[in-house]
Amino acid sequence: MQLELNYGRGKLPVELPEDLHVTTLRKPPMPVLPDPQAAVWSALQEPAGTAPLAELARAARSAAIAVCDITRPVPNRLFLRPLIETLIRAGIPARNIRVVVATGLHRPNVGAELEELIGDPWVLRTVPVENHYATRDEDHALLGTTKTRGTVVRLDKRFVEADLKIATGLVEPHFMAGYSGGRKVIAPGLAHAETITTLHNARFMADPHAANCNFTGNPLHEEQLEVVRLLGGALALNTVIDEQRRLSFVNFGEVVSSHAVAVDFVRRYSEVPTTRRFHTVVTSAAGYPLDKTYYQTIKGMVGPIDILEPGGRLIIASECSEGLGSAEFIESQRQLIELGPDEFLRRILPKTHAAIDEWQTQMQLKPMAIGTLQLYSTGLDTAQHALTGVTRIESVPAAVLESVAASNDHAVAVIPEGPYVVPYSRRANQRTGE
Repeated sequence: MQLELNYGRGKLPVELPEDLHVTTLRKPPMPVLPDPQAAVWSALQEPAGTAPLAELARAARSAAIAVCDITRPVPNRLFLRPLIETLIRAGIPARNIRVVVATGLHRPNVGAELEELIGDPWVLRTVPVENHYATRDEDHALLGTTKTRGTVVRLDKRFVEADLKIATGLVEPHFMAGYSGGRKVIAPGLAHAETITTLHNARFMADPHAANCNFTGNPLHEEQLEVVRLLGGALALNTVIDEQRRLSFVNFGEVVSSHAVAVDFVRRYSEVPTTRRFHTVVTSAAGYPLDKTYYQTIKGMVGPIDILEPGGRLIIASECSEGLGSAEFIESQRQLIELGPDEFLRRILPKTHAAIDEWQTQMQLKPMAIGTLQLYSTGLDTAQHALTGVTRIESVPAAVLESVAASNDHAVAVIPEGPYVVPYSRRANQRTGE
């Protein structure tokens, strides 16, 4: 039986014996828009919850367009030029239109990487394209504090002060915020480090509602909506892509309502039911660009936790071509190894502000608490692998056979697209009354 996992810029072949009972969990076939450019123009002219962009732009003198950083495969090349051309034709000078890369606390995207991210040389020639730097105090405006949890909200001035504020992005499952895109591009994407480290502190991350595909009671999502309120609102262009990364859905409009419509669309494909849990689960980190670092790989580990039997093995393939991730994340992983999961969590829970990137280490604790994590990666050396805190494997098929033998269970779940598909066990949900 020949299977493939998303891995780097290609596929990782995985050959398994025919006598295994393999359940492949992937999105149902998604519609593909036959003319993506026409679909974008249509979305701008027929928005959700607001007037057409051209009409809004005629009353504006400036605009800021937030785009996700290089870690997301957003089809910027399809929509940035139509957005900018619409603004210019409506009378906004090109020099007053900024594209801001919503890096959050990730590194900036520059040079060839920025060209790849934007995807259209015309955009780079026509308007300023700049990175967000979360630690530069002078670049941010204080908007106030959220009502429920008292989060101090500071956002990038270039976005706050623009007449038109447009967030763009990809709507997909997100292991903390429920779904990505929309309000998440604004916070944490354009937020100051103080705001980001509050929204990602251990109490937020430990909340059971801060989970994949869930908005109900999700503290991170609720705070993000408050940030939008303090900002005075914004617009959004939302996209959804299929497994081959072709455009399946696009809309434009008021940030909260348009994002909700996009989420309703993608839920039908990303949330995949199965009738049981598995002792052996094989998944990926979704391939490039998400699997460039081990930091992002953790999303693939969290995605299938609902279908992993306690004591089972979660086998994940991730290239990690850029290594572990930031220096701060590496230090957090070192603390995990030195302290152990329980003591690591005990120490971070009282903190009002997380250390940078330690939230990702905390999220790794969730699958670790259920079963054994095993990683196949060609991008990590021995020292780096030691800091992952998970078992290193040299072969996915061999790891599957070992797991099957240990559990005496020939059923194997395979999730080729990793965290872009979130499987759930109907039987498990019935047992817990969800």
